[in-house]
Amino acid sequence: MLLAQISDLHIKRPGALAYRRVDTGAYLARCIAALNALNPRPDAVIMTGDLVDQGDPEQYEHLKTLLAPLDIPYFLLVGNHDDRAALRAAFADRAELQSGGDFVHYAVDVGPLRIVALDSMVPGQSAGTLCDARLDWLAAQLDAARGKPTVVALHHPPFLCGIGHMDELRLDPAAAGKLAALIARHPNVERVICGHVHRPMFVRFGGTIACAVPAPAHQVALDLREDAPSAFMMEPPAYALHYYDPATGIVTHHAYVEAADGPYPFYEPAGALID
Repeated sequence: MLLAQISDLHIKRPGALAYRRVDTGAYLARCIAALNALNPRPDAVIMTGDLVDQGDPEQYEHLKTLLAPLDIPYFLLVGNHDDRAALRAAFADRAELQSGGDFVHYAVDVGPLRIVALDSMVPGQSAGTLCDARLDWLAAQLDAARGKPTVVALHHPPFLCGIGHMDELRLDPAAAGKLAALIARHPNVERVICGHVHRPMFVRFGGTIACAVPAPAHQVALDLREDAPSAFMMEPPAYALHYYDPATGIVTHHAYVEAADGPYPFYEPAGALID
């Protein structure tokens, strides 16, 4: 079973550039083409927030148009750049987005995996949180999924990453502590996956592994100084592939959108290692 993850799409209105430089729509189109071309093809794609750049209805309509060629079932989460009402209006046909009341959270089954999608956004703020209502909802979902391999997804990382300006905008530490304690009580949680930081990251969390994913366009500069300036790099666009097998659990790969040179064989046709 294969679950693809992309995050931090930051889609603008048609023709507009993010930060006056990045054509995020064009980058997303190339990412979708790459996902469609995968063999084996993922069973689903989860998009962990910052779907658009300003939560604007026109941006969501553009996103919907860009996602139309995706030949794989997909699921959407909200991030700090999103707007719940505008997302729900643009994707009115997506029942899972409409069912969470004040929050855009839901749980779905994809093959053998249970995916629990959390809403960590705080309107008007870049940092995130999980209030008691959201944590209570998560607890009920995890209790209902006991014994089933589960992925918990949210936008904001519930951990420090060492990039100072991003650590200021992470999930509220008190909420992260409560989340870790809750996850620790459910050993069937295979992964906690997130976005927001535009970089690949892995950390022990709540007795399992939490990981963040690169973006399909621009990446946050890898600068581990506490006073590092807020900056981005045009590093290769990428996404994650979470491969699940009952014998091993989830193995996470990071893949690049653009085609690389190769593949080249290690061995001669007769079987000897190429020297």
